[in-house]
Amino acid sequence: MSDYPAELTIEPWSGPPPRASVRVPGSKSLTNRALIVAAMADGPSVLTGALDSEDTRVMVDSLRRLGLDVEHDPENETIRVPGCGGNIPAREATMQIANSGTSLRFLTAMVAAGHGTYRLDGTPRMRQRPVADLLAALNGLGADARSDLGTGCPPVTIQASGLDGGFAFVKGDVSSQFLSGLLMALPYSKDVTTVEVEGVLVSQPYVSMTMAVMQAFGVTIGNRKFRRFDVYPAHYKGQNYAIEPDASAASYFFAVAAVTGGTITVEGLGESSLQGDLAFVDVLEYMGCQVVREPDRTTVTGGPLRAVDVDMNALSDTVMTLGVVALFADGITRIRNVGHIRHKETDRIAALATELRKLGAVVDEHPDGLVIHPPALDQLRGAAIATYDDHRMAMSFAIAGLRIPGVTILDPGCVAKTYPGFWTDLDQIRSTAAGKGL
Repeated sequence: MSDYPAELTIEPWSGPPPRASVRVPGSKSLTNRALIVAAMADGPSVLTGALDSEDTRVMVDSLRRLGLDVEHDPENETIRVPGCGGNIPAREATMQIANSGTSLRFLTAMVAAGHGTYRLDGTPRMRQRPVADLLAALNGLGADARSDLGTGCPPVTIQASGLDGGFAFVKGDVSSQFLSGLLMALPYSKDVTTVEVEGVLVSQPYVSMTMAVMQAFGVTIGNRKFRRFDVYPAHYKGQNYAIEPDASAASYFFAVAAVTGGTITVEGLGESSLQGDLAFVDVLEYMGCQVVREPDRTTVTGGPLRAVDVDMNALSDTVMTLGVVALFADGITRIRNVGHIRHKETDRIAALATELRKLGAVVDEHPDGLVIHPPALDQLRGAAIATYDDHRMAMSFAIAGLRIPGVTILDPGCVAKTYPGFWTDLDQIRSTAAGKGL
């Protein structure tokens, strides 16, 4: 991983609007899903285009602790996974998962399908992140899974003797990762399992992504309008699987185009993407940007921006990006139906509101979102931006610094969680515009 300074002041954009192309790293969401499925599969798999970040290294390390000889080649963006055929080699393991929510939820479900004693723990923030609903669902299927401190959060211990199948219920309003973790593990249950979703399922596109990865490895499940899922006993088959670029990471570069009036193309991320967060460009288009969608790339050109009132539930990882873009839009922007992001790396609604106010915005915070009243452009002011150990806060507010002098990102190294090379790629766009890059 790169070395980062304690703080980083963003140099405002100067000169003509940028015209550049960028290829962002592989999708974290796809990489970690593919790692789980490949680990459980019959036979070896090779993941190409895989993301190298703190979250994916945590997952690789955990799989190794479970007895799988995973070979990670960061330079070539390749991960080789031997596959265990549903039989986890280690009968006892302790996994340190930092603040990786996908690792927590996916590994908890995976090890419950095995046989042994497994413990997962992480950072102080991870010890505040909920997992009780998943534990309850697993216990209903024959597992012995508990929150060691009785908080419904890590550390978690699973005494596993396989999953029986039957009926499971999982709440949908906190995190779709509970459901995704269950679905990926349940083909290794002893019998058919029906999963009922209680309440409204948040981040539905991520569940679609989970099912697409499962299908790529040979397992198809029944889906009844994302309310009920039927999973039959089956085994994944090892595959060569290509990871597409990360749509959430791409949102920052689409935002560069929006706030500078430039044209940015993200390569390798097009109309066939599995990732719901690519719909962020639809929001930008409504705000006044031009979007060109092609099979293997997406291009955004900025223009005069107008405010938007939008339900961001299906693409909630881009809420912070939109919050920053809203600073430069004409009118009041409202972001709705994202109460679940209070349970992410930080309380993202509160953190976003706090830092936008530092830049001069008036922000009304609501339980499920926020309303952003931007000041006149000449009233925007620089500030030291706290990032709350949240990679998305750092990358989003870097975009504000392209238009507002004096924006300093504190702890810029937190981007290593999902995008270690973010600052280099952002500088490359500046260099390209100046005629010194590609």
